[in-house]
This record gives sequence, C-alpha cells and structure tokens, in this order.
Amino acid sequence: MIAGLGRFDLVLFDLDGTLTDSSRGIINGIQYVLSKFGMQEQSRERLLEWIGPPLADSFRTYCSLDEHEARQAETVFREYYIRQGMYENAVFPGIPQLLDKLWQRGTPMLVATSKYTPIAESILEHFGLRPYFIGVVGNNEAAPAGKVEVVETALSKWKSAVDRNVVMVGDRKHDIAAAHANGIASAAVAYGFGSAEELHNAQPTYMVDSVDELGKLLLV
Repeated sequence: MIAGLGRFDLVLFDLDGTLTDSSRGIINGIQYVLSKFGMQEQSRERLLEWIGPPLADSFRTYCSLDEHEARQAETVFREYYIRQGMYENAVFPGIPQLLDKLWQRGTPMLVATSKYTPIAESILEHFGLRPYFIGVVGNNEAAPAGKVEVVETALSKWKSAVDRNVVMVGDRKHDIAAAHANGIASAAVAYGFGSAEELHNAQPTYMVDSVDELGKLLLV
C-alpha cells in the first residue's frame, strides 16, 4: 500500500529495520546482557520491541533498571555488538539497488540512527553502503540523544536542504515522531520491526509495505 507519492530533495534513512535486518545481532546481544546480569531471558518476539529506541531506554522500560544500571547494561551490550553482533546482520533485499538509483539521480541521503555513530559507520562500510550517504548522524557516548535530537542534528548540518522537501524513512514510531517534531515528512516502512498498528498510530505522511514500494515513493 502506498499512501502517497512525492519527490524529495533530501532523504533521511533510519538504519536498523529500514536499511538492514539487524535483529539477530541485537537480540543475541540483549540475551548476552540478560544472562550476564542474571536477568530473566525474554522471547524473540518481545525483544523485537527493543529495536529502534536507544538501548538504555529499553533496559529501563523492560527490565526496570535505573539510569546507572541501564548504562552499564548498554556498555556490556556494546562490547558484544562490536565484537560480533553488528556482523550478525543483513541488508534488506533491494536496498542497495534503491540507494544506487537515488544516488545516480543525485538525491542527497543521510543516515539518522539511534546507534552510536562509529558503529553505524562500521556497519555501512561493512555492507558497502557508506558511499551513498553524504553523512551519518547517530548517538555519541558523551551525550546520548533521542531520535528527535538525532534528526534535528542531521538537519542542522545540512541547512541548505531544511527548507525544501525532506523525508525521514523509518520503521518505528520514534522515527515518525522525530519527523513530526522537526517539521518534515515521514515514510513508515512496514517491512521492519514496528507493527502495522504502531506505525498507523504514529500517523506517518506515507506508509509502504516493501522496499519496492519505497522505491516507487522516493523515485517518482
């Protein structure tokens, strides 16, 4: 289902659940943390809900950890993830071809992610996607930020595009909320980790069910 068509001067992409299926590595990493901290393991279906928001927020929400404990858990997760988890990952079929078509057309693209920026950069380099993007904006350890702030930072670094036709592409309600908060359009992708109900309730500007439909939206 395509809720609308448009042509954009700047496209912001989320990473997890939008460009790559990172579920295996993230879930393995969370299970590693839960085991190391002696906490009860959770089902894969439940852990899919963790993917998207900053991980420390998920540890607070789903494990009732305080701020300090959540940061400790996040540090242990990151150790696992850097060692092997970020490579337990796969690019969604059709994404490289879509990015190449947008790049060939001259459409500027950014990655705006809740991941720490160096990890996001490494993943994009590993899969050969980094050359398509004019920048990668994520979190940093010194001052962790939510998705609203990540998108705001991305837009502030490319001011020439802010007043034109900009869209945020993502698979969770946090991506859509960040677009709303920053006054830009949003495209929800239903092939990622967010449920159809979650995405509909977030009220995106556009909603697509597949990478093919996303291409039809962005390439018109």
